[in-house]
Amino acid sequence: MDPICPLCLRPIPEGVPQSLHHLIPKLKGGKGGPTVLVHHICHKEVHARFTEAELARHFNTPEAIRADPRMDRFLAWIAKRPPEFLSRVPKRRS
Repeated sequence: MDPICPLCLRPIPEGVPQSLHHLIPKLKGGKGGPTVLVHHICHKEVHARFTEAELARHFNTPEAIRADPRMDRFLAWIAKRPPEFLSRVPKRRS
């Protein structure tokens, strides 16, 4: 059984681009800390939407990231895509 991305809740089949997301960014003391396996596109979106400080302070669980309104449109959009879907993610948004 394929692991499930804790951000978009879609399966992560073998061979699909994936990343380990540090729940507390390495730059903020999270090196060696807990990580979660996510789709690469979901990982890129998290880092485009949130600063390292925001991730460390407020968004250090998949549930907190999913609950933030800034992720609503992305999560609704990606839910309609197959697990292997790739797209460019714009740089950090203000």
